[in-house]
Order: sequence, then C-alpha cells, then structure tokens
Amino acid sequence: MKKILRKDIHLLSQHSNISENGIETALKENVYNNKEQWQKFLKILFISLGIGFSVLGVIFFFAYNWADIHKFIKIGLIECSIVLTAIFLYLPKINSNLKNIILTCLSILVGVLFAVFGQIYQTGANSFDFFLGWTVFVTLWVVFSNFPPLWLIYITLINTTIVFYFIQVALDWTEEGLLNLLFFINSIFLLSFILLSKKYMEVKIPSWFIKLVALSVITYSTLGISVGFFENNYSLLLLFFITAIPMYALGIWYGLKIKKGFYLAIIAFSIIIIFSVFVIKLADGHVQIMLLLVGLFIIGSVTSVIKKLISLQETWRNEE
Repeated sequence: MKKILRKDIHLLSQHSNISENGIETALKENVYNNKEQWQKFLKILFISLGIGFSVLGVIFFFAYNWADIHKFIKIGLIECSIVLTAIFLYLPKINSNLKNIILTCLSILVGVLFAVFGQIYQTGANSFDFFLGWTVFVTLWVVFSNFPPLWLIYITLINTTIVFYFIQVALDWTEEGLLNLLFFINSIFLLSFILLSKKYMEVKIPSWFIKLVALSVITYSTLGISVGFFENNYSLLLLFFITAIPMYALGIWYGLKIKKGFYLAIIAFSIIIIFSVFVIKLADGHVQIMLLLVGLFIIGSVTSVIKKLISLQETWRNEE
C-alpha cells in the first residue's frame, strides 16, 4: 500500500466529510513522528555529536600540546585511538547506523594520523600527497560502508587532492583544465549514484546527497565555461560544451521525471550566468551599457524561471 502523505490528508479534508478527529488521527498515524522514531533520531544525533566532539578533542589536544609531546607519543596516541575506535565495530548488538558513524570517525582519524606523521617528519603534510594518502587509505571503508555522509567526505577529499595537485605539482595546467577535470569526475559520481541506487545499492541514496553532488557539478561547469570565455581557451571550451550539454540535458530529463524543480532551477541559473558572462565578454568598449542590459536580462530571465517552476510545481501537485 502506498504511504499516505500529508498532502493526501489535506485533500481528503477539503473534498470529503471526514471529521477533525479523523484528520488528526490520520496525521498522527501517517505523518507525525511517534515516540520510537524520536528516540531513534535523538540516539543517532547524540552518538554522532559525541563521536564528532571526541575527534575534535583529539585534534585540539595535539594542536595545543604539540611542543610538549614526544613524537613517538604523538603517533602512539593517535594509533591507539584508531585501534580502540575500530574495536567498537566488533562489539555485539551494534546496528549498521552506529557502525557507519564509527567508520566515519575512523576515516577522520586516519587523516589526523597522516597530518601528525607529516608534521613530525616534514613529509609535506599540507600538500596534495597528504590528501592523496588519506583518500587511498579510506577507500575500502567508504565503498563497503555505503554511507552517504562518508561518501560526501570521500568526494571532498578527491576534489581537494586534485586542487592541491594543480597548485603544487601540475603547474602547466590551466584553470579551465582543472575545472573541466573536476566537472568530469563529479559527473561520474553523480551518474553512478543515480543509476546504482535504484538497482544495486541496498541503502537508498538520500536526495540531499544527490543534490549536493549535482550542485558541485553545475558549479564546476559554470565556473569552467565562464573562465574559458575570459581566457579565450576555445579548445577547452569546446570540450566543456561537449561534456556539459549532455549533462544538462540529462539533468532536465531527470528533474522532469522525478518531478523535482531543484535540478531544473540550478541548470537554468547556470545557463543564465554563462550567457551573461558571454555577453559581457563581447562588450569590449561598451561595458557599462552591456552591464545594464545584462542586469535587465538577469532580472527578466530569473523571474521567468521562477514563474515556470511554480507553474510546474502546481501541475505536478494536481497530477498527484
């Protein structure tokens, strides 16, 4: 049986003779969280906060007492923290949510270990190899945990590694090339999670995670194309358009299919920004006039997009 939603109950209250007590009972049984659900939420919340503050305590402990602790004690303490935290994974009666939270804590502690080791032996703890090692050594935990917050940390580590590689090693790279690579990698993650979550993954990927990855893809695309216009790098611009246009088309199709205006909105605003940058780039000696025209264009286009999205939302609501 399909789950009864709040809007279904509101429709029943408007188009039927159901009593107020019946409406209240339906809301309590199908919409409002009961005592057990609140207890589960608070339990996960407090466990997450406790583990998070514990990890922060470890980090601040090393930061504050760095000069007074011997190097072997520094490494030994963080390794003991990792081992003791990992032991909790093998305790009985620990559910999957708690195990995933512990794995997330372990993944952060691995980064702390690399940072401590790098600062002691001056191995370049602030360079890309620190983030690369951190990413490599938590990969198995990320893959087998299938935990969206941990995946979000992992994707952030990959992006950070690439950015530091561009800053410190690949000095011949261009900014457009970097943004193109980040756009391509995040697009692969986005498509993989959308496709695999429906057929192969046991845990359903939450919508907030998909939206964050999609937002990063749109951000890199918009920045890359805008920078390409001002740098006159037409070869990378062509590559960007070849990869971005199919992604934008897929995003529009996916947003219409699942009836979510978020994807349509970010794509529309990205196109507005790209077109505005292109028009400003064409205005060589008439910048002030062109800025006025671009401002009017942005106001009109954003208003049109918002009106269209509101109309689509009303249409989808009526269809349901």
